Amino acid sequence: MTLRDQAPGRSDPDGTAPGTLVLPERSVEPTAAGQAALDTAEALARKAAAPATLRAYKADWTHYAAWCAEHGFVPVPAVPATVGAYLASLAGSHAPTTIRRRLAALGKMHRFNDLPWNTAHRDIQGPLQGLLRTHGRPVQKAAALTLPMLRRLLATCDRSARGRRDRALLLIGFAGALRRSELVALQVEDVAVTASGLRLRIARGKTDPAGQGAEVGLPRGRHAETCPMRAFDDWQAVARRKAGPVFRRISTADRIGEAALHPDTVRRILAYRAALAGLELAGFERLSAHALRVGFITEAYAQGVRDEDIMRHTRHRDLRTMRGYVQRAGLVDDSPAGKLDL
Repeated sequence: MTLRDQAPGRSDPDGTAPGTLVLPERSVEPTAAGQAALDTAEALARKAAAPATLRAYKADWTHYAAWCAEHGFVPVPAVPATVGAYLASLAGSHAPTTIRRRLAALGKMHRFNDLPWNTAHRDIQGPLQGLLRTHGRPVQKAAALTLPMLRRLLATCDRSARGRRDRALLLIGFAGALRRSELVALQVEDVAVTASGLRLRIARGKTDPAGQGAEVGLPRGRHAETCPMRAFDDWQAVARRKAGPVFRRISTADRIGEAALHPDTVRRILAYRAALAGLELAGFERLSAHALRVGFITEAYAQGVRDEDIMRHTRHRDLRTMRGYVQRAGLVDDSPAGKLDL
C-alpha cells in the first residue's frame, strides 16, 4: 500500500488523482487460511454463551417457530406485532421470567443472523408490559439453608458411597458458597489439601465467563461432622480418583461412575436428604441448590463477618445482590415494626 508521489496537477494514466492512497484490489473469495480463520471465529462466537443458556435458547426458538407455524405467521424475520402476539399467548401459562427469556432468545437469534430486531418497539413492549401488569407474580426465592438445617441433612448421610458423596457435596457447597454449576464442575485436581484445610480452584463461574478463575479457601472444621476437609477425604477414600470430576454419578448398584453429576442433581440430592430428615420449609420459599450459597451468606452475616469478606468469598460483584439475601433472612427479626409497642 503506497502513496503515489506526483507533481501537483498531474494524474496517473489510470485516472487516479495525485496523492491518492491506492489500496490493493479486494479478493472475491478468501483463501483456505482465510476461510479457516472465519470458521474458527464463528465457532468461538457460538461458545460465547454457556451451554445451558444455548440449550434454553434453542428450546425457546423451537417453541416460537412451532407457534408461528400453527397460527400462520412467518417466524423470521419476526414482525414486532407477531412477537407481541406470541408473548401474549404465553401470559396465562408461563412465568414472567420465562417470557422474558423467550424474548431474549428471539433477539439473540436475530442479532446472530444480522436480522433487524428492535425489542423496544411498541408492538412488543405494549403486550409485554400489559401481561406483566395483569399476570405478573413474584419470583419464588431460594430458602437459606441454616446451620441447624444443614446438620439435619448431614445426619441422613451414612457411610455408604452415596452417603459420603452427599456429605462432601453439602459441606463443600455450603462452606464454599458454591453455585451448583461450580460444584459439579469441580475436578479432583482443583482441590488442594493443606494442613489447615482445602483450597478450591474455581475454573469458571457465572460472573467469570472469560474463565480467569478464582480460589476459595475452606478451613478445617471445628467439629468432625461438619468439617469439609474430613468429608472430602472420606469421599475420596471410596471414590479413589486422582483426576476428573469430584462429584460423580453412583449407580443403583452403588458403583461409582466416571461421569460428573448433572447440575440439577444437586437440587434432587437436597430434596432427597430433606425428605429423609423430615425437613419442611415454613413460608413460601423453596429448597433449591442455591440454598447452600444463600445459607452461607446469611450465616456469615449473622456471625458478624464483614460485607467485603463475604463478597470476596462468594465472588459477588454487586453488594446489593449479596445484601438482598441478608435482608430477606432478617425480614422479621430486624423489622422496624418490632420497635413499636404492639
